[in-house]
Amino acid sequence: MNVMDTARSAAGRAIMLMGPTACGKTDVAVALAQRFPLEIISVDSAMVYRDMDIGTAKPDAATLARAPHHLIDCIDPDQSYSAAQFCEQAWPLMQAIAARGRIPLLVGGTMLYFRALREGLSDFPPADAALRAEIDAQASQRGWAALHAELAAADPLAAARISNSDAQRIQRALEILRLTGRPMSSFWDEPRAPRQPMHWLPLALMPADRAQLHERIGRRFVGMLADGLVAELEALRSRYALHAELPSMRCVGYRQAWACLEGEYGREELRDRGIYATRQLAKRQMTWLRGMHGLQQIDCLSAHALDEVIAAVAGFVAQRPVAAGPLRE
Repeated sequence: MNVMDTARSAAGRAIMLMGPTACGKTDVAVALAQRFPLEIISVDSAMVYRDMDIGTAKPDAATLARAPHHLIDCIDPDQSYSAAQFCEQAWPLMQAIAARGRIPLLVGGTMLYFRALREGLSDFPPADAALRAEIDAQASQRGWAALHAELAAADPLAAARISNSDAQRIQRALEILRLTGRPMSSFWDEPRAPRQPMHWLPLALMPADRAQLHERIGRRFVGMLADGLVAELEALRSRYALHAELPSMRCVGYRQAWACLEGEYGREELRDRGIYATRQLAKRQMTWLRGMHGLQQIDCLSAHALDEVIAAVAGFVAQRPVAAGPLRE
């Protein structure tokens, strides 16, 4: 049986290629898509926004021509997007890809989306507008960092995965805590049924030397500034009705560029703050990955990283589907 025949019998299979920002996921994914009968689905909560290209490190037109990506450029920057929306869009895509005799290759760094897809969504309580307004008022008085500290005291597991400047997620975690009296992290361990049984290959590109990843992050952010990140944000602000608290504008890089345009600091400090925030994002992503089991970890800094990924994918493509367990302990 050749590779394509094997892929046609592989309905119910999918590959996850995860890792922190700047670990080289896109290049690896493109190489895989050109070698195997795969289709790429982006798992990135920033790449869903149209016209946000530089700061999200979105694949360029030439790359997309060689290896099309699903679930990028889905919504405008003045809209919101959630893990539930991602799952509602990803499942039909995965089924359609399998029907074409191919295997979905899910690639990105938004670990919440991976977990929601693999394990299903937690049964969180619905939003409470009055409580959210109360939390917003407290944030105006005390700052989101102070509310993050409050969250850390009550729910350290959730706080470890949320930046102290991520207003949307801090608000939601505190909202759940105050509505239910339970930390948000306690909902994570409740049984959740995925939409359908799947056989997953979870791969994680993880750096053996974090300092080298930090160097990559620094070089990439400096490159984003040179490519026109601030000008891109200026164009976004002129085209869309944006404000600083929108999820799109809370994305790393855009948040710092927004503050720079507002005169809070200059370009040199923008560079330093952007690099620091991106490194903190990578730290949170690796925290998520360390909480997952069953991952095949590959050193993204190794000269043989791509060969190792190709070997793992080749074995997966050739084998028969088998039921898989949950992604987290």
